[in-house]
Amino acid sequence: MDYEVLTLAGLWNSGPAHWQSQWELKYPHWVRVPHRDWDTPDSTEWVAELEAAIAQCKRPPVLAAHSLSCSLVGRWAASGSQLKIAGAFLVAPSDTDAPSYPDCTTGFQPMLLQRLPFPSLVIASSDDQYVSPQRARQFAQAWGSGYVEIGNAGHINGDAGYGPWPEGEKLLHDFCEKLHR
Repeated sequence: MDYEVLTLAGLWNSGPAHWQSQWELKYPHWVRVPHRDWDTPDSTEWVAELEAAIAQCKRPPVLAAHSLSCSLVGRWAASGSQLKIAGAFLVAPSDTDAPSYPDCTTGFQPMLLQRLPFPSLVIASSDDQYVSPQRARQFAQAWGSGYVEIGNAGHINGDAGYGPWPEGEKLLHDFCEKLHR
């Protein structure tokens, strides 16, 4: 795959069994955007870290985001950055407005529901504990994103059995191919 990809882990980072970690092993030129505090992230700090990572890219990258970092992508897009990305692959976006959402983040509420200025695709599960299918569809519609629901897949992470996740990898490859047509 000949695309520059930045992976954006969610709250608490993505462990070795997570699809992001598995894909980074398969594609060593893909880079996980570092974050100083995975346990209590602050959106302002995280947006600045994402901005710095995008600035290091040789060309506009594709962002492969999971969970809370889907909201990060929206906050970066709203930041007024002059940098460009090719698109965003947004997996299992967390609903930070939900009463059940963990109370350990700063600056991620309310959910931003404005159109993203780049192509995007939301991948959601029908039984995700961090977002209902209705909210995931609402996010996709508001962001101007394509939408794919993959059935009962939990939070689409390592704990839910999504390690190598070849179906997701194909979805990402297809998304990237469309970006370059």
